[in-house]
Amino acid sequence: MAKKPKKAPAAEGEGAEGEAPKGGKKKIIIIGAAVLLLAGGGGGYVMMKKKAGDGHGDPAAVEMKKPLVFLDVREMTINLTNEPGQDKPRVAKVKVSLELKDAKVEGEVKPLMPRIEDTFQVYMRELRASDLAGSAGLYRLREELLRRVNVAIHPARAEAVLFKDVIVQ
Repeated sequence: MAKKPKKAPAAEGEGAEGEAPKGGKKKIIIIGAAVLLLAGGGGGYVMMKKKAGDGHGDPAAVEMKKPLVFLDVREMTINLTNEPGQDKPRVAKVKVSLELKDAKVEGEVKPLMPRIEDTFQVYMRELRASDLAGSAGLYRLREELLRRVNVAIHPARAEAVLFKDVIVQ
C-alpha cells in the first residue's frame, strides 16, 4: 500500500488563496491612481478654460484695456571714453524709445525730456566701446538707462527702454 504524501500546509501569502488578494490590491491601486489622475486633469482643464474665458489669465486682454505709449528720445551722439592705448576717439549714436504705461504717464514725462537726455549723456560719456560690445553689453546699458530714467522722472515710471538704433564707430 502506497501512502499518499501529505500536503505541506501553505505558507502565509502563498497558494491560490494568497495570490488573489495580492492581485486585487494591485488592481485597486492602479484603478484608484487612474481615477485620481483623470479627475485632476479634468479639474485642471475646467479651471484653465474658466480662467481663459474671464480675461484675467490672458495678458493680451490686459494690454487691450490700457494701451502702451512709446515716447521717442532724440538721437544722441556721444563721445566714448578711450580704451587704454587707443588713439582715435570712439563715438556712439543711440536712438531710444521709452515704453510708458499709458497716455497719462506720457503727459508727466514729456516736460522732463531734457532731464532724461542729460542723464543719458552724463552716463554714456563714461562708457568705453567694449562696454557696448555684444548683446550682454546692450542689455546692461538698457537696464542702467531704465534705472536712471526712473530716477529722473520719479514719481512717474517707465516700463522699458527700447533701442531703435545703436551705432558705435
